Amino acid sequence: MVFSTSQIQQLNAQFKGIPPEEIISWAVKHGNTPVVTTNFRPYEVAILHAVSQVSQDIPVIWCDTGYNTPKTYKHAEELIERLQLNIKLYVPRQTSAHRDAIMGIPQIDDPRHEEFTKQVKLEPFARAMADFKPDVWFTNLRKGQTALRDSLDILSLSKDGVLKVSPFYHYNDTQLDTYLRKFDLPNEHNYFDPTKVLANRECGLHT
Repeated sequence: MVFSTSQIQQLNAQFKGIPPEEIISWAVKHGNTPVVTTNFRPYEVAILHAVSQVSQDIPVIWCDTGYNTPKTYKHAEELIERLQLNIKLYVPRQTSAHRDAIMGIPQIDDPRHEEFTKQVKLEPFARAMADFKPDVWFTNLRKGQTALRDSLDILSLSKDGVLKVSPFYHYNDTQLDTYLRKFDLPNEHNYFDPTKVLANRECGLHT
């Protein structure tokens, strides 16, 4: 599935205000190897629910850094069972205990931070994408999260040419809360990303 920049712009204009499930259905129809990525952070349940309502066969790639909170792990297990997610777990090649003994969690200004991010997030993600070779990538990117994400839209292209589909791109927290209440979905705010340090810092997967 190949779209030009102008086609993507036209589609984004058409899709604004369209229900997420209709956008997902369109993408599934036009793609061959869709995947969803998740880290079970706050509001991730929205994209997982919406995609699972369209198709439960789509692989759900979970790149677990190994540093999630106990509440996040319990939340993940609840959603995997409730939504019957086709979960595909990817973890770093080194355990968090081993890494903690060697480097700990480096601060953003520490030269080791780049290597840390590569080990716990970028390498597992690259491995997953190489395994599944998706042409459609469902994400829960939203406007207002980071400067980079503000430059994207419902549809955008990854650096590798994969069509990223973010059906909730124009939703704010209040709108997502309404969506969660409508479908009686749980949320979990006790989440920790060891690579970001700041909440509005890009995680590295979308650059």
